[in-house]
Amino acid sequence: MACHTVLPLLFLLFLLAMAATADDVAPGPTTPPPELNLTNILENGGQYTTLLRLLNATRITEQITSQLKNSYDGLTFFAPNDNAFTKLKAGTLNALTDQEQIQLLLYHVLPRYYSLTTFQTASNPLHTEASGPGGMYSVNVSTSTTSPLVNVSTGVVDVPISSTLFARFPFAVYSVDDVLQPPQMFGSSHKAFAPAPGQAAAAAGRQKGVPKSDVAAEPSEAVEEPEGSSTNAAAAGRGIAVWLTTVIVLGGMALFLNLLVSA
Repeated sequence: MACHTVLPLLFLLFLLAMAATADDVAPGPTTPPPELNLTNILENGGQYTTLLRLLNATRITEQITSQLKNSYDGLTFFAPNDNAFTKLKAGTLNALTDQEQIQLLLYHVLPRYYSLTTFQTASNPLHTEASGPGGMYSVNVSTSTTSPLVNVSTGVVDVPISSTLFARFPFAVYSVDDVLQPPQMFGSSHKAFAPAPGQAAAAAGRQKGVPKSDVAAEPSEAVEEPEGSSTNAAAAGRGIAVWLTTVIVLGGMALFLNLLVSA
């Protein structure tokens, strides 16, 4: 009689455990994140025709896309709008060789992700991806608590970040109203490229105790969780569910066999 009572209960328990396991082990398909595409970001901005033409001609967009797929630190890109290029002297771009145009564009790329917040702890100078016989080309940044929040200095031009086109780790794109001009290519119009003593001391104070390698990794409101973290957590949860289900089923089978022997 005991066997007839316990068998339906064990069978029901087994079905419930299997249903719970199926839900945890085989979740529905998820939509992969869209590929970060500088061209799309600039086209959505609506005022970057000249920049897009240069990026396509030099194939810098392909290089940036490749780097974003393989970079742990991310990238930051300063995007001069069409008005910025009109401020250049007539014939400036045409006078540059193909290689110089590439270096000019790479001068607008920082090999780390910087939110507007993490710029405040950045240690000058910030190396860009452009380089020459003298080494890496660099820029300086200064920050403020009022608008504009961040100002970029090359030694030739000083330009504030006018707007944020995209800022989510690992990629940040900021609009600027001037083309960033490296002094190695355009000559220095003033000696403001090196920070003033007071600015250097303030930057050192802000940076004290913060390793340089952590500047780009500092979390902010625009930074997403590192790719794969949520997947690992879900996998761990599914593993626990499968283990519990196995324990329940084996325990039920042991009880069932014990009852059979006792009967």
